[in-house]
Amino acid sequence: MGRGMRDGHKESMDRERRLRRLRWLPATIIVAAFVIDVSTLGGVNVFPVLAAVPVVAAPVLSLRGTIATGVAANLVGLALVFLEREPGTDDLVPFTSIILLTVVAALLNVLLARDRAQLRTSREVAAVLQRAVLPDLPYRVGRLAVATRYEVAHKEAAIGGDFFAIKETPHGIRILIADVRGKGLEAIRTVNALLGSFHEASHHRPDLPGVVRQMEDRMQEIISQSDGAEAESFATAVIAELPDDYSVLRVANRGHSAPLLVHDGKVFPLEPTTPALPLGLCALGGDEVPVDLFDLPTGATLVLYTDGINEARDADGVFFDPVPVLSRRFPPDPDAVLGTVLDAVFRHTGGRLQDDAALFAVTLDPPASTASDTSGATALDTPPSPAHGRARLHRTAPG
Repeated sequence: MGRGMRDGHKESMDRERRLRRLRWLPATIIVAAFVIDVSTLGGVNVFPVLAAVPVVAAPVLSLRGTIATGVAANLVGLALVFLEREPGTDDLVPFTSIILLTVVAALLNVLLARDRAQLRTSREVAAVLQRAVLPDLPYRVGRLAVATRYEVAHKEAAIGGDFFAIKETPHGIRILIADVRGKGLEAIRTVNALLGSFHEASHHRPDLPGVVRQMEDRMQEIISQSDGAEAESFATAVIAELPDDYSVLRVANRGHSAPLLVHDGKVFPLEPTTPALPLGLCALGGDEVPVDLFDLPTGATLVLYTDGINEARDADGVFFDPVPVLSRRFPPDPDAVLGTVLDAVFRHTGGRLQDDAALFAVTLDPPASTASDTSGATALDTPPSPAHGRARLHRTAPG
């Protein structure tokens, strides 16, 4: 999806590189069999190895390449026989075996190619649907520079429920990142409904709790109109806003991973003062909408992400922690920040994600009149915690 949506492109390139290396394996086996036979003066029977070569070729070569490999194995076997002795009736069995296995390998190649084509089509359809639901975000909204990433795990051709949005409204800039439970068309329907609710509420609701309550109401409608797994759906989310003067960052966290504030070589997790249930589960915990207030200094970057990042595991099952990676000075560029996070995640996991991951970052630029003067930028020496008296709890009025 544009600059920010790579949709597993890195994994596809790695897979193609591995496939190119494997394409040399059948030829390598044939050469190795020839060398072994010649060096041992026929003391080692290499015909079983030659017979296996077309089967090895079937998953990694084309149909023509698989058949050519079988023919090459037969010719090498014939050459070895002529080098050692006159061909006899006893040689019919190994040569017939190579021919039969070449036919089997060709059929296997056709089936594998058909399956790969179907999977590729499914993934392309999934990517198109994902792009339709999540169009590219603008690179800039007000004084905010914007960057996004979407990484698809590609375990299967299922569409994920991770999404984000940013909207400039008469009430300030509203920001959203969320993760709907589950995958597939059910998740996409929920994503589409919540995105529409967010955009509508952001424009018409004057305060952040009103936006959250409207999204909760929409989630409850989805659940009431559904059955099966979709009826048990919910969505973790962070909904934030900045007023027109960018004086304060208001954050409503609905069971989601805490955003990270990256500034001046330090990282501050913006943990909620009062934990809240995800969207769709409000009936279990009341209709209170806790909203925490934080400072967002000029030059600071706000990083939001879904659990595909912080739940990414290495070979030993250790979860990825983005805080150490971001604990250094960055240029005021959200794209560079997200690139650093993703590079670290792929190093941690060995190049493969266990779940889809969405990342969203905004950097607050100085006002246009002071853009050339950064002497007034502030640095955070302590976490911008709501414990410093900047938290407020919004409640719905009775009735």
